[in-house]
Amino acid sequence: MPSQPHPEAPRNATRTPDARALTDAVTRMRRALRASIRSDYPWEQLPMAQVELLQVLGEHSPARIGDLAARQRLAASTVSGLIGQMITSGLVAREVDPADRRASVVTLTDSGREQLAAWTDAHERRMDAALASLRPEDRAAVQAALPALFHLAEELDPENG
Repeated sequence: MPSQPHPEAPRNATRTPDARALTDAVTRMRRALRASIRSDYPWEQLPMAQVELLQVLGEHSPARIGDLAARQRLAASTVSGLIGQMITSGLVAREVDPADRRASVVTLTDSGREQLAAWTDAHERRMDAALASLRPEDRAAVQAALPALFHLAEELDPENG
């Protein structure tokens, strides 16, 4: 059975060149960052899905599996499996939810915090080096675009709408 187009994005919808270019730029930047970080980051076996969960837990910890799944737009069973792997690796711990003793929450361990900080630091070093290689006017354009990019991210965030 062929897949149906997303109801908010009809197949024949006209997209603006800006939307297409920004989508392409963001996709290429994410791919380039992921590829380049592997040469600097000592834990190259850490899957991106686990890194993203560490990032969410760095901002919202402790958290229930269901909340993590909703934030990442993943199935709870997928997140539960990833969390199980991360517990085995010592990156996170599962504890009883103090608000509801029948439930559990996930928190970062010291090792998880250290790995997240090292991963973030490695990304920032890579980005600093890339920015330093740009012409001054391109660096200024990137700097000037940051507020608008943050606003755009807020508009795209399903939790804000």
